[in-house]
Amino acid sequence: MSYRKIIHIDMDCFFAAVEIRDNPSLMGKPVAVGGSSVKRGVLCTCNYEARKYGIHSAMSTEEALRICPDLIVLPVNSAKYRLASSQVFDIFKKYTEIIEPLSLDEAFLDVTDSMLFNNSATLIAEDIKASIYNACKLTASAGVSVNKFLAKIASDWKKPNGLYVITPDKIKDFILKLPVKKIYGVGKVTYEKLYNMGIITCADLQKISLDILIEKFGSFGERLYELARGIDNREVCVERERKSLSIETTFNYDISDLNNIYQDLDNLILQLHDRLVKKYSENFIIKKQFLKLKFYDFTQTTVECLSNGVESVKFYDLLTEGYKRYKKPVRLLGIGVRFIEKDAKEQNLVKNHEINFE
Repeated sequence: MSYRKIIHIDMDCFFAAVEIRDNPSLMGKPVAVGGSSVKRGVLCTCNYEARKYGIHSAMSTEEALRICPDLIVLPVNSAKYRLASSQVFDIFKKYTEIIEPLSLDEAFLDVTDSMLFNNSATLIAEDIKASIYNACKLTASAGVSVNKFLAKIASDWKKPNGLYVITPDKIKDFILKLPVKKIYGVGKVTYEKLYNMGIITCADLQKISLDILIEKFGSFGERLYELARGIDNREVCVERERKSLSIETTFNYDISDLNNIYQDLDNLILQLHDRLVKKYSENFIIKKQFLKLKFYDFTQTTVECLSNGVESVKFYDLLTEGYKRYKKPVRLLGIGVRFIEKDAKEQNLVKNHEINFE
């Protein structure tokens, strides 16, 4: 039986690592990249020195500094990270043309048909890691296996700067011991539901029938059934289709007056408009508008409506509807649009559409 050879590369603490590389005096110190605590920002990433204190991405900067007063928080420098990312992806292209970017610092590579290193995916992964360090002075962790799910799990197994390989003969034993919380898509709510069913590992999950999983988890139940057995037939997709575009802002202080939020909404609509204009050449077709509110106590809600453009009036209505659900001071406001997927476009469900900004 022939198997695919998939490599997952994940750069270690990417934003923070780039900053430390460019300023060696930061080496060995707790470093994070993110927004200012004064403006109620959140962290994008942090290095392992910071993680020792329990600091993590998406944590508020204010909380992180409370936990670790010595934490060095640097502002986001998107241009610098994009440049480093392009250098890393140029290295990937030397090994295969089948590359699926997941973010600036993460990608799948299909090296099934590569003739490099006698078609050894492990040796290819080792060489990729070495090439990245030699060219960029950055470390990466790599996972190698027969599919995307296992390769991604493997890349996280020996972080940082690690390499882990799950060969076909090791899959069964590896999967049996794998905690279900490691399965992509199993968040807090799903994990609690699984835990309450007595399911902690994939060995436990394998004991549950497909019918019951579908009954309990809907369409995701089938996915759980397959992943619990190490099955993942997804191909490495060279082109990833954008499904939505959004923009958000975190207020400097909680806003209780809905009229004041409308003013910020107007600014967000203009910013969304600018970003969509830049993407218009890609012929995205809008199918929905949505709006997200996060309240002072971190509860949040999302409302959406059908739309074939960006209509300010609809965003105003969504804001009113979302605010009425809780009627609490608002911490964050976000808006966005969802696009018609490629298959729908190819079926000509919508023709000759033009983006309409009101």
